Amino acid sequence: MLELKAPSFRLDGRRALVTGAGRGIGLAAASALAEAGAHVTLAARTAGEIEAAAREIQAAGRSAEAMVLDVTDCEGAATRIGASKPFDILVNNAGTNRPTPFVDVRPDDFDAVIDLNVRAAFFTAQSVARRLIDAGKAGSIINVSSQMGHVGGANRSVYCASKWAMEGFTRAMAVELGPHAIRCNTICPTFIETPMTRPFLDDPAFRSSVLSKIKLGRLGTPQDLMGAIVFLASDAAALMTGASLLLDGGWTAD
Repeated sequence: MLELKAPSFRLDGRRALVTGAGRGIGLAAASALAEAGAHVTLAARTAGEIEAAAREIQAAGRSAEAMVLDVTDCEGAATRIGASKPFDILVNNAGTNRPTPFVDVRPDDFDAVIDLNVRAAFFTAQSVARRLIDAGKAGSIINVSSQMGHVGGANRSVYCASKWAMEGFTRAMAVELGPHAIRCNTICPTFIETPMTRPFLDDPAFRSSVLSKIKLGRLGTPQDLMGAIVFLASDAAALMTGASLLLDGGWTAD
C-alpha cells in the first residue's frame, strides 16, 4: 500500500518579504512566517516601527530583519529588491483606504489609493518575481486583497476598484509565472481590527452594520489570517495558484 506523507507547513531555509510590516496584518504575517521557520524581512517606510517589530521577533528566537522601503517609489524599491538575495515568499500587504461617498471622491483620493494598492503592489510583485526567475527559484507571492475585491460596498468605490484590480492582476501573474514555479494567490479578509480600521469601527452604527454581514458574528483579528498566510507560503499549497482565499467570516456567502 502506498504511504502518503502530508506536505509540511514549515518554511525553514526560506526568505520572506512582508510589506507594510510594522503593524496590523503585515506584522501578523511576518510573525507567522518567522514562527514557521522563514527568515523574514519586514519592510515599511517607518524605520522605528519595523526595527522594533524585527527585534521582537528576534527576541522570540526567530529570524528577522528590517528594511526601510517606500513601495510607492517603484524604481527605488525595484533596485533594493533586486540587490537582495531572492525572496522565496512575498506578502504584498502595504495598502490604504479613503472611505468616501462615490459622488465626493476627489482625484487625489483616487490617486492615493490606486498608487499604493495597485501600482505599488503590482511592481513590488514584479520585482520579487524577476529576482526569482533570474535565480531559477520557485516562490509564493501572496497579495493581500479584500472581500471588497469580490463585492461592492458603500463609500468604498475606490478601494473596491483597487482590490478588484489586484484580483485580476494576480490571476494574470499566475498564468505567466506558473511555468517558473512561482505561485500567486490572494487572501481576502473581511474587516480586521487594526490601527487602520479602528477609527471606522469605533463608530457604533458602522460596526453594527459590518457585524450584521459577517455570518460568524464577529470582526476578524490579524491572528485569524496567520494560518492562511503560512499555508499559501508553504508546500501544503503546492498546487494552488491564481486563487483567492476568502477569510471573510461568510460575508460573501450570500
